[in-house]
Amino acid sequence: MTRDVQITFDCADPAGLAAFWAEALGYRLADPPPGFASWEQALDAMGIPPDQRNNASAVIDPEGRGPRLFFQRVPEDKETKNRVHLDVRAAPGLDGDARMAALEAEAERLISYGATPIRRHDPRPPLDAGHLVLADPEGNEFCLD
Repeated sequence: MTRDVQITFDCADPAGLAAFWAEALGYRLADPPPGFASWEQALDAMGIPPDQRNNASAVIDPEGRGPRLFFQRVPEDKETKNRVHLDVRAAPGLDGDARMAALEAEAERLISYGATPIRRHDPRPPLDAGHLVLADPEGNEFCLD
């Protein structure tokens, strides 16, 4: 039996991190509950105080293929390297210099949204086609490959 998967991020700013990952992956914010035109209306109806409205956020794949990403506020800061990370496929079908140029271009786009470059791994055939390691705005590492 297969199961749906949701990937959860502990973070300080759920709305900000959700916006970054929506941009990085071509996702969109999850819709508000049925019967509400906006999240503000839903949160008002639920009685959620304004200072708690950034406790959680979620983004979804508009085509319904990828997993839902859920962002939840936690009090502690990130302290160590991720044990699990996302690989963002940014250069499918490309090799060599063309692949690395496409990865660098995508890295620059994501840097403009708050990503931080960490390191570059140049291609080492036959098994490693090369990739870039970046961190999202809260320091979660991910790869562009």
